[in-house]
Amino acid sequence: MGYKVVVVGATGSVGREMLNILAERQFPIDEIAALASGRSQGDIIDFGDSGRELKVQNLEHFDFSGWDIALFAAGSGPAKIYAPKAAAAGCVVIDNSSLFRMDHDVPLIVPEVNPEAIDRYTKRNIIANPNCSTAQMVVALKPLHDVATIKRVVVSTYQSVSGAGKKGMDELFEQTRAVFVGDPKTSVTFTKQIAFNVIPHIDSFMEDGSTKEEWKMVVETRKILDPNIEVTATCVRVPVFVGHSESINIEFERPLSVAEAQRILREAPGIMLVDKREDGGYITPIECVGEYATYISRVRKDPTVPHGLNLWCVSDNLRKGAALNAVQIAELLGRRHLKKA
Repeated sequence: MGYKVVVVGATGSVGREMLNILAERQFPIDEIAALASGRSQGDIIDFGDSGRELKVQNLEHFDFSGWDIALFAAGSGPAKIYAPKAAAAGCVVIDNSSLFRMDHDVPLIVPEVNPEAIDRYTKRNIIANPNCSTAQMVVALKPLHDVATIKRVVVSTYQSVSGAGKKGMDELFEQTRAVFVGDPKTSVTFTKQIAFNVIPHIDSFMEDGSTKEEWKMVVETRKILDPNIEVTATCVRVPVFVGHSESINIEFERPLSVAEAQRILREAPGIMLVDKREDGGYITPIECVGEYATYISRVRKDPTVPHGLNLWCVSDNLRKGAALNAVQIAELLGRRHLKKA
């Protein structure tokens, strides 16, 4: 006996990736529904490489009664309207937007980091998926924190345009083409030209000068991992199609050698350590696309503090940063609570 699963926002980049991963991981499904706005109603999309095709249904008219799990990848607007409706109908919502992440009654989950927090999902029947840049970072931090207790994290991100959806990827493509053929370069999705450029601005600005993306990394890390960790972030958009990278500086309460950190990371769930001190002995974003792992490279000592390390962290933001983490939450929910399969 399997589950009845709904994917909301199934025609978007993350929604399609959710369908791909559900098929890849052979999630036990008896019935699946692909939902989107009325504009996409009737479209046909693939259920990964399973050979099945799904007809897109209109979210506005869908009845969630009798469905087990709804994976939402439609943004905060639709989530605000339809996630509570699905939850009230008895369908557990796993939402990829930022809407519910800091709600005290909604668990914010990365299965490798805080699986026990999912036990609180019954308060609202909603589970939140963290920000893409937060998800990969806490996977890297968790095993090190367990051993040496992290005091402070300084992180700079190099985030791909797919974090802004298909429109962001299209803008990078069109601007790159325009550079080579001499056409005008138009910026709509991003505040400045993204082709052959980097933009230190993701999401809206806040009163203290931080962006909302940077604020998310701070508060979500504390909620998921430890409220006592100090985090400061600088989030930058780079001209990469898929794959977020992060330069992470960590200060610990206790000594942790480079060799010990490498051993811990090598054995930790969800992590692939690729750390050779030679040309090409590290992972770049293009190499992580389509992969499940969070890749760690360039582990080295920070000599400016008593107990400090630097590392490089790369992950497919459409997968671990979004769709994969959501499916892993569904798997965790099934194992700990629903237990249908």
